[in-house]
Amino acid sequence: MSEPTPLVKIRGLKIEGRTDETWIQIVNGVDLDLNTGEVLGLIGESGAGKSTIGLAAMGFTRDGCRISGGTVEFDGVDLVQADAATKRALLGKRIAYVAQSAAASFNPAHRIIRQHTEAPTQHRVMSSGESEQDAIELYGKLRLPNPGEIGFRYPHQVSGGQLQRAMTAMAMSCRPDLIIFDEPTTALDVTTQIEVLAAIRDIVEQFDTAAIYITHDLAVVAQMADKIKVLLRGDQVEEADTRTMLSNPQEEYTKSLWAVRSFQRQEKMPATAGTVPVISMRAVDASYGKLQVLYDVSFDIHEGRTVAVVGESGSGKSTAARCITGLLPPTSGEVCFNGEPLPADYRKRSTEQLRQAQMIYQMADTALNPRKSIAEIIGRPVEFYLGLKGREKRRRVEQLLEQIEMDPAVYFDRIPSELSGGQKQRIGIARALAAEPKFIICDEVTSALDQLVAEGILKLLANLQDTLGLSYMFITHDLATVRSIADEVVVMKEGRVIEAGPKTEMFTPPHHSYTELLLSSVPEMDPDWLDTLLESRGIENLGEAAMAAAG
Repeated sequence: MSEPTPLVKIRGLKIEGRTDETWIQIVNGVDLDLNTGEVLGLIGESGAGKSTIGLAAMGFTRDGCRISGGTVEFDGVDLVQADAATKRALLGKRIAYVAQSAAASFNPAHRIIRQHTEAPTQHRVMSSGESEQDAIELYGKLRLPNPGEIGFRYPHQVSGGQLQRAMTAMAMSCRPDLIIFDEPTTALDVTTQIEVLAAIRDIVEQFDTAAIYITHDLAVVAQMADKIKVLLRGDQVEEADTRTMLSNPQEEYTKSLWAVRSFQRQEKMPATAGTVPVISMRAVDASYGKLQVLYDVSFDIHEGRTVAVVGESGSGKSTAARCITGLLPPTSGEVCFNGEPLPADYRKRSTEQLRQAQMIYQMADTALNPRKSIAEIIGRPVEFYLGLKGREKRRRVEQLLEQIEMDPAVYFDRIPSELSGGQKQRIGIARALAAEPKFIICDEVTSALDQLVAEGILKLLANLQDTLGLSYMFITHDLATVRSIADEVVVMKEGRVIEAGPKTEMFTPPHHSYTELLLSSVPEMDPDWLDTLLESRGIENLGEAAMAAAG
């Protein structure tokens, strides 16, 4: 029996990136085969070329990049040589893309469902009305709340995790033959991630769709991929079916990726009784318009300590951070810094009060000005808060780049579009450090980073905390990160604090039922883990269960 003809066939792919007037090769002769109904996992460190290769599989490159060699065939069509009309007929209809940052991918001026129906109507797959009804069904399969209503909101009116699922539904709207998933669960909490992974897998199997699944989360790719290709700095390291790759990786680099995160902060003594917290939330309520989203939220963060705030998407984690920074004034309650109440609105705070509390945002794509250089992005708070100019300012920016392990000689004059997702997030960290604050809110700061880089960032944050006495509010859905860096844990659900306490107590049974749900939802490096979990929860087909719940 002959081998099936691959749907996607890439041979000798070479891609170059432009730096000033020089072209540098960033993908070095990669080969790839993908059959109909097959899922290929692309893994590797930030900057390995995963997203670049995923985009090239659609015949596309980012600005500042070009395909310099090789062929990219989709169903017999060479996308490197194809004209624009041929690509337009394929993209969106037969080939779809799910980006890492949904917030940067949606048009903020249009309702979600209008953007969903654009591809099916333009490609004449469905009428507008049929596409709207299909969108609602897909929203249900992807476990979005109120599937009949949520699509009629604007992108800013839903959480990051909900927006990511809406984009996944949009990619599936034309039932494409190939979908490129570029870190589609990065923005999702662990419980939502399970639902989305299962729903994606169900739909891919149902429509016999081929997929390239790009991720740095090895436990996730173990649940999704039939085979895995490992990349390092534009080179293919090795490729094998998933079970073989997990059980018997051949190359040392792959083995280093497979190693369990080893970083673990040394346990600290509890904060001394009666010590004034650096940050204190006291009975805070908050609303978006008429919708109340926080209810009587209280917790303290002491000097030199890290409080991890965990919970599902929409639980109120980031909203609590917005109240602390003054971006969302509480409707009642107060936020204190060193025991003194802060003005509720950031516009009424002094420059010194603003300097002391900085934030590292979850979505680096939307947090960095795309038209400014890295030097300008980091240099602005250096000048604004510290008054440094000229050579002193440049020297400080270079020091900050070195702290986040990015060579100033290489990155000083670059712009965000020339960086990988992980590199952009590190620039966000440097920008927060530039103000020399006493308190930093870390909003999913490692979610865009591969395991090795994330561990380096956690070590950096821990070292900075030890040397500078920094206090952190660490918003995360990664419980491995909580175990690594937190001193105390606050668990939130539906805008309320469910439980709070020292990390050792929170991870020691018995747990609150909701905390137990979070802990049991952390993916494991076992290809059968997702199936086993769904079976233990009495769910055989998550898509059908979601539709039943939505119906």
